[in-house]
Amino acid sequence: MKQIKVLIVDDSAIVRKIFSQELSKHPDIYVVGAAPDPYVARDKIVNLKPDVITLDIEMPRMDGLSFLRKLMKYHPVPTIIVSSLTPANSEMALEAMEYGAVEVLAKPGGSYSVGDMSVQLAEKIRAAACVNVSSRGAVVERPAPNVPGLALKRSTHKVIAMGASTGGTEALKSVLMQMPANIPGIVIVQHMPPRFTTTFANRLNDLCGIEVREAKDGDSVLPGTALIAPGNFHMTLKRVGGSYSVEVGTGPLVFHQRPSVDVLFHSVARFAGANALGVIMTGMGKDGAAGMLEMKNAGAHTVAQDEASCVVFGMPREAIRLGGVDKVVSLQDIPRTVMNFLNSEKSDPDCAPSQARR
Repeated sequence: MKQIKVLIVDDSAIVRKIFSQELSKHPDIYVVGAAPDPYVARDKIVNLKPDVITLDIEMPRMDGLSFLRKLMKYHPVPTIIVSSLTPANSEMALEAMEYGAVEVLAKPGGSYSVGDMSVQLAEKIRAAACVNVSSRGAVVERPAPNVPGLALKRSTHKVIAMGASTGGTEALKSVLMQMPANIPGIVIVQHMPPRFTTTFANRLNDLCGIEVREAKDGDSVLPGTALIAPGNFHMTLKRVGGSYSVEVGTGPLVFHQRPSVDVLFHSVARFAGANALGVIMTGMGKDGAAGMLEMKNAGAHTVAQDEASCVVFGMPREAIRLGGVDKVVSLQDIPRTVMNFLNSEKSDPDCAPSQARR
């Protein structure tokens, strides 16, 4: 087993010790060193050649964001931002994703236990180790293509469900910025900690022509609106009569995740059936694959992002392997593919939950 070499960069000696102890429990991960600030980290990166670094945002002498910009320009290394749950840190963490960081994780505290952190940090390190950051910049920074005539030409009762993980913040931004104002209601799971999802939704809302917000329990799924599952909570779709809403609640981790794409997709298959359209995007692991297969079996159209445009091809690959995907397309082609499906198919407003389960 090839071990993933990790360097921990954090000004807290306690955090460095906890991360080192927890990661040592995973035989495929080897902590090669730790650094209290970016200046020490710079020398250790050159000497120790880590495969992945974890990086705090608030540090002495140089903040993590400034260091990340320099790192990605001169010595790219897959980087996971590990930060405390504050609004300011959430903003900077999302900015770090735009500069090339591949994941974001909350430090332990409150309801976010060290045990949960250990498992999720290990998963994110494995995902980050798969990323070629030298070539990623071209994918992330490429402007969204101008797609003329992207419009919904018929009324529809459909629901669009999307799931993503590593690399998903930029991928979702690219897709949602092209959605027309009358797009059917969208429900989204992006693997991300609490508060970070709030900031992410607010940022997308400022950029997109549709309304984007973090979901609250009982929110209606409405045309022209995208609801993002809040960090540390599962989100499911419900149907009452002819309308859809979401339930937001706790529950066990699924594939080490909460929120889980699988939890959302299974509920969409059950309550929307053939009136659903599923999109699975870049991310590590299997979350969403079984749920997408259930959606397809219930009559939904399903789309997966292709390997060339993914930061990590794990989640789409698993959905394709299970046979749950109708069409595999590049990131830039997802919006048009979604619109083509919506415009070519007649909605079934009478599709009841019992029919969707068959």
